[in-house]
Amino acid sequence: MIVVTGATGNVGRPLVETLVAAGEQVRAVSRRQSFTADMSQPETLKPALDGAEAAFLMTPPDFLANGDFGAVVDVVRAAGVQRVVLLSSQGVGTQRHPSALEDAVTESGLEWTILRPGNFNSNAFQWAESVRTRRVLEAPYGDVLLPAVDPADIADVAALALREPNHGGTIYTLTGPEPIGPRRMTAAIAEAIGEPVQFVELSHEEARARMLTYMPEPVVEATLGVLGAPSLEEQAVSPDIERLLGRARTFTDWATRNALTFA
Repeated sequence: MIVVTGATGNVGRPLVETLVAAGEQVRAVSRRQSFTADMSQPETLKPALDGAEAAFLMTPPDFLANGDFGAVVDVVRAAGVQRVVLLSSQGVGTQRHPSALEDAVTESGLEWTILRPGNFNSNAFQWAESVRTRRVLEAPYGDVLLPAVDPADIADVAALALREPNHGGTIYTLTGPEPIGPRRMTAAIAEAIGEPVQFVELSHEEARARMLTYMPEPVVEATLGVLGAPSLEEQAVSPDIERLLGRARTFTDWATRNALTFA
């Protein structure tokens, strides 16, 4: 039995589908699934973990403000789970984000694998309404390039690590196969929907003000730092996805699959 937390998310949903297609027994856990749990209340995970051998762990955006991941790992270990895969962030490796989640897993005594994705292609969903209604995409730093990653590729790597024993003690950095910025993303979305889309570049302050409406300030500052002044490490394409899966999906692939959301 494999437990997948965050099962309704951009990574969790395709991960559940991949595991089920591979013949695995899966318990899908989220705040809205039949197995409901709140990571900030670790004891709510106990029913879902009963009899599980492996677990995919991801935390919601608000977890760092009010959660105790060490307590989550304690519950997972006490349930007899042997293997965990943690969805972390490339920002831990570049020291833009705290390492508390990873530390709790690596010090747990469990067999662990850590996934550090960079910028998600699915972050482009934030532009869907303006593209649909005005055929406009507004974003800062239009020509700064980062290798955004397809959540489906993250899910496929997670499935390997959950099912196979030879990924224990490994940290994978997950990026797309090529750097891309908002201006090029706009062109890819326009091609996917078959309509022209105008790119409008926001200033740093305009972007910051918008992001503060749905993200904590420290996360906003770290995110804008990556988007506006990425390090060489953050701009680099990692070989991990292609090495593990034999291919890596591009942003154009993602935009084509999700064209109806923007149309």
